[in-house]
Amino acid sequence: MLEERIWDRVVAFHGHSCPGLAIGFKAVEGALSELELSGCDWPALDEEIVCVTENDACGVDAIQVVLSCTYGKSNLISRLRGKMAFSFFTRDTGKAVRLVFTASCPEGMERDAYQDYLLRTPYTELFKVTVPSFGLPQPARLFASRTCAACGEQAAEYGLRLQDGKLVCLDCYEAYDREGIGV
Repeated sequence: MLEERIWDRVVAFHGHSCPGLAIGFKAVEGALSELELSGCDWPALDEEIVCVTENDACGVDAIQVVLSCTYGKSNLISRLRGKMAFSFFTRDTGKAVRLVFTASCPEGMERDAYQDYLLRTPYTELFKVTVPSFGLPQPARLFASRTCAACGEQAAEYGLRLQDGKLVCLDCYEAYDREGIGV
């Protein structure tokens, strides 16, 4: 189990303690165990640990604080599916694990008691532990920026589309749609 001082750092970053944060904290605990990461392997200095989160809930903050997976380093990737699920990868070993939260709050349990229950319960009783259905995401790449012909703002090349012979950003792009089928 992770030390209480680490939980305190997570709570300080998040701004309050809550069951959602505890779920993310336990997901980190599971990732460390399943990927066999020792204290010298984390937090991530660059992209050696990658997390693909399927939600944008409180628990993601625990992953940022403990593992140092962040959007800025491109080792925190949002794959929003509305699931309390997290996939973790290590670039150097190629190991991967997906943790899907399966526990529910016992009938009549108060919020604080539920949070304590989550923090005390082994991650193996809270999550289904599997292998991700997708592979390790590519490392971050640098892209040239171009000016959108419609709004005049700079956008990375991957975020531009060709429309009427001009490059436009995704916000300005008018997708071709027929019969409700986006192309």
